Parts: sequence; C-alpha cells; structure tokens
Amino acid sequence: MNPRIVAAMWGAVVTAALVLVPMGLRDRLPDPLATHWNGSGPDGMASFNAHVLTVAAVWTVVWVAMLAATARGWSMRRRNGRMFWWGALFGGGTLVLGTEVSTVSANLDVPHWSAAGLPGGHVALVVLASAGAGVLAGYLGRGGPDPVEGVQAPPAMRLRPGRRTVWVSHLVNPWLVALAVTAAAVIVVLCGLRLAGVVEAGTMASVLPGAVIVLVAGVATSTLSVRAGDDTVVIGFGPRGVLARRIPLSRIDRAWTEDRRPSEVGGWGFRGLPGAATIMLRGGECLVLAYRSGGRLTISIDDAERGASLINALVAERARS
Repeated sequence: MNPRIVAAMWGAVVTAALVLVPMGLRDRLPDPLATHWNGSGPDGMASFNAHVLTVAAVWTVVWVAMLAATARGWSMRRRNGRMFWWGALFGGGTLVLGTEVSTVSANLDVPHWSAAGLPGGHVALVVLASAGAGVLAGYLGRGGPDPVEGVQAPPAMRLRPGRRTVWVSHLVNPWLVALAVTAAAVIVVLCGLRLAGVVEAGTMASVLPGAVIVLVAGVATSTLSVRAGDDTVVIGFGPRGVLARRIPLSRIDRAWTEDRRPSEVGGWGFRGLPGAATIMLRGGECLVLAYRSGGRLTISIDDAERGASLINALVAERARS
C-alpha cells in the first residue's frame, strides 16, 4: 500500500481519537485537567479546551512532517530510511495516544485536578507500547534489501615515491552551531537571572541540566573533520577534533562517494545499523568506506571524491608493499 495513504489514514485515526475520547468523557473530567505529575502528585494543569487543542496540534505537526518526508521519496529509497519512517510514524502515534489515554484516565471522575493520580505503571506501559509499535512497524515496513548499485570508483590518484600525502576536509552544520549558541545563551541568561533573584532554584534545577546537555551535544557534533594519511583515517568531532575515531587503512577495502539524504538514513547525526553506519551532518556528497570485514561507514563530508581517491591509492600502496 502507498505509504502516504497509510500515513494519512493512521494520522486521521490518531487525531480523531485525541479529540473524540476526551470530548466523549468531558462530563466526567474536571476543568482544568491535571497534565503533569511529579513524584508526589500533579504539579501542572491546563484548561480542557487548551489541552485538547495542544495535544491535537502537536500530533498534527508530527503527522504533517512525516507526510512531507515522503514528498520526494528520499525516505523510502533505502531500508534504513523506511524502517525509521514507519517506526517514527506508528511509534510516535502510539506514544501520543497512550499519553492522552493515561492523562484522561488519571483525571476521570476526580473532583479537582489536584486529586488526579497517575500510577507509575501507566508511564512504563505507554513507553513499552510505543517502542514496541515503532519496532514492529519498522520491521514490517522495511521492505527488501537495498539494491546493489554500481559503485563508481573515483579518479585514480598517483602517489609520488617518498612523498607524504595527506587529505583533510572539514564540515560545519550551521543549525547545530546555532543550537549550541542558543543553549549557551539560555545558560548565561538563566544564571544571571538566578543571581539577580528573579529565577527560583527549582526552575534553575529543571532547566539548566537540559541546556547543558544540548550545549555539549551541539559543540561535540556540529563540526566534523576527516583526515586520511599516515596509515589511518581519522574522523574528528568538535571544533578541534578532540573526540576522534581512528580507522587503520588495513581495515579498509576501498572507498567511493555517494549522494545521501538524512531521510534515507533515519535523520541527522549518528545513524544506521551495525555494519552500515552513517555520520550525517548534511545531505549531499558523502565518503563511503567499505571494510574488509564487509561493513561500511558513510560520512557526509566536503571534497569526498578527492579523499576517496587518496584512500584507495594508499590502500593499493599497502597491498603492493
């Protein structure tokens, strides 16, 4: 069946359930509703109408984004992309539905939102159900193996005897840089407001850890560098490549270039399955390293063709020596 038709039907069912279930039980629900809980009980609430509209709107955005991902067919070209798309569609829908059912059941027949109790088992059940639905949908929708494409070898590079040859390329994702800068700004402003006595310690403790995690992740993954030479391929992460992965040339069988899109590999960042991993910071030209063991690593990097040429020349030189 056409993925767009399935997505449209599933999205419509989820949207209808998110609206009709609470509307059908409105007479048995308090207004406002408890919408967030901590270890001791509910600590957040929203009016009935605002809650229903917000939940439906959040799901609609996710639903439309999943439909848009199939517009050009990139998300369906490869098995990894299909598995991610189907898993995100059904896993995300199940998560939203389960969360809403838990919220409604916790508020059912209580006199006031502050009396709504959410058993811990609900959270675990929703997480397990959404994860199971995502894994099952991804497995069933994975389709056949990726077609074997004719790999075009890059132009041969001739190495001069006695000369040391090195290839270095860098890539920066401006969106991840902006995310890291935003997180840093949030931390600075939050600390300033705390020192001024405007922000309470509880707010500081709830927001600061998340902002620090986003900052560290953004700094570590926004910049990528690849260096080939000296019997190794070094993949560096971060502004100066402090975090690095070293791959000996003895492990590499050959290298080539391919065009890849985030939708084909499951999104940005570190993606893929064991034996077919991808480091995706932007769509377009990628360097592909095929291991002698049969696996491969795909890296989005500029000037990938030149890098593949040098790696193949170095591998051939090692074989002759």
